[in-house]
Amino acid sequence: MPTTFQEIPRERPLTPLLDRADTPAGLRRLGEAELEGLADELRQELLYSVGQTGGHFGAGLGVIELTIALHYVFDTPDDRLVWDVGHQAYPHKILTGRRERMHSLRQKDGLAAFPRRSESPYDTFGVGHSSTSISAALGMAIAARLQGSERKAIAVIGDGALTAGMAFEALNHAPEVNADMLVILNDNDMSISRNVGGLSNYLAKILSSRTYASMREGSKKVLSRLPGAWEIARRTEEYAKGMLVPGTLFEELGWNYIGPIDGHDLPTLIATLRNMRDLKGPQFLHVVTKKGKGFAPAEVDPIGYHAITKLEPLAPAAATAKKPSGPKYSAVFGQWLCDMAAADERLVGITPAMKEGSDLVAFSEQFPARYFDVAIAEQHAVTLAAGLACDGVKPVVAIYSTFLQRGYDQLIHDVAVQGLDVLFAIDRAGLVGEDGPTHAGSFDLSYLRCVPGLVIMAPSDENELRLMLSTGFQHVGPAAVRYPRGSGPNAPLEPGLNTVEIGKGVVRRRGQGVALLVFGVQLTEALAVAELLDATVVDMRFVKPLDEALVREMASQHELLVTLEENAIMGGAGSAVGEFLAREGILVQLLQLGLPDTYVEHAKPAQMLAECGLDEAGIEAAIRARRAL
Repeated sequence: MPTTFQEIPRERPLTPLLDRADTPAGLRRLGEAELEGLADELRQELLYSVGQTGGHFGAGLGVIELTIALHYVFDTPDDRLVWDVGHQAYPHKILTGRRERMHSLRQKDGLAAFPRRSESPYDTFGVGHSSTSISAALGMAIAARLQGSERKAIAVIGDGALTAGMAFEALNHAPEVNADMLVILNDNDMSISRNVGGLSNYLAKILSSRTYASMREGSKKVLSRLPGAWEIARRTEEYAKGMLVPGTLFEELGWNYIGPIDGHDLPTLIATLRNMRDLKGPQFLHVVTKKGKGFAPAEVDPIGYHAITKLEPLAPAAATAKKPSGPKYSAVFGQWLCDMAAADERLVGITPAMKEGSDLVAFSEQFPARYFDVAIAEQHAVTLAAGLACDGVKPVVAIYSTFLQRGYDQLIHDVAVQGLDVLFAIDRAGLVGEDGPTHAGSFDLSYLRCVPGLVIMAPSDENELRLMLSTGFQHVGPAAVRYPRGSGPNAPLEPGLNTVEIGKGVVRRRGQGVALLVFGVQLTEALAVAELLDATVVDMRFVKPLDEALVREMASQHELLVTLEENAIMGGAGSAVGEFLAREGILVQLLQLGLPDTYVEHAKPAQMLAECGLDEAGIEAAIRARRAL
């Protein structure tokens, strides 16, 4: 049994077994009797390394034994191992030659927060969003067949990720092509079944054995000659297994289901994986694990310890005074949602498994009948909102920018085409920092701006967010408010549920020569730069409808217009200004500042903004360079 640790070590632990097993080749040279000790060392190493860098680690603690068993039994990287989402992949990184670089995790030019193909041959598929692993592994299994290769394809997916429709699309397709692949369901939260113990583990070994598989195939050949006999036998087997294991759904889809087994029992895991390794056709192994396993605080509070920030030094040097910051934008949204729900009984809140991240906890407690967590199912979240809006309910969909991409067809077809009254509260817009490009909200203005009839707002501070949420809620028709991760500049919040006029911006500073048209939270930087250049600053507020009258006025009074946005320049708010100027034949210099046509790699948010030229220095330098031409 794994040792349970009470605290995160501040000094690197002694790990003699892990020192010999920091690659899968080294791991496979260990004896099976040594693997329990290796699991303890790997768990302690994971606690130490994440303590130095911060990051996800609850899920990783839960798959220590499974990670060891997979690399021990399978010939990775030739055998393709695909992790879903990637939150649980830190032990995999440690065991695949990256242990000495774990200190750089999630830092600029360091290891990525998730598996990435360019980082290691053991990362067979780049991930970050959920529910992609089965489709990817299925593609790899088909490729192996086409190439005449015996390599294996294994997908590891969590119970939460299995709620997404994409996972079931792949589960449905694999038996159709009789793919030789293995899907491992890591059940650590949903508790599909708690039938775990000696009997269940024993049955899993029997049902996954070659002897059982041979007997089953032999019986099939004999009984298939008798009319209806094989179908009766198959149903009898199914019902017998169904009384003991919860795999009927997967069996009906065409998978050979094994489990559930204890995901922390290394001997059973290894024996079962060895049995299943060479079985033909779609194989499904259900393992039950405990998120945060081996670290007592995470076992008690798996949500709170899903990820942590790095440990501060025990005796830090005298800290410099920090620039005051306001509440997090998500907290402003959460409070507004409760306030508006109290004022308007039509409001319902919808989230695709982001209750804590989007700050819906208070709303879920105060208005439980009007709160809907649809799990990791962004497409369903959007169309559910559309259905509610059809019958007089006013849904607010709280969703991350990067995850709304997954519901784009539903946003267009089910909401916008029908002009339905849905408000999208789009969190994590722009660059999000250490999680990198898979989680950055870099494209929402671009992919939303082309949708007819959709009002799009970009608040510049906390109070503007509150005003625009109220404006979007009172608007009849689809509307979106996009706001970033983290805290704002501490703007005072107006009481009440006031609104602003749709499609109207506000001049925040009058200057000459240059006008900065700001779409979002770069207003603070723009004002600082404007003081140096004596420039005009406009808080545009609305990306769509664009305040064309204000743009025309600024163009008539200034030599240079500068658009600022934390979104891809291509197709973004600056493009909207450029299109308007071109359409109207207005001749004025236009400088568009935003995210470049590349994936901005993970780093601290300030580093990422500086890299993109969206900090004060970058904005000033870009304007001075343009004026010097």
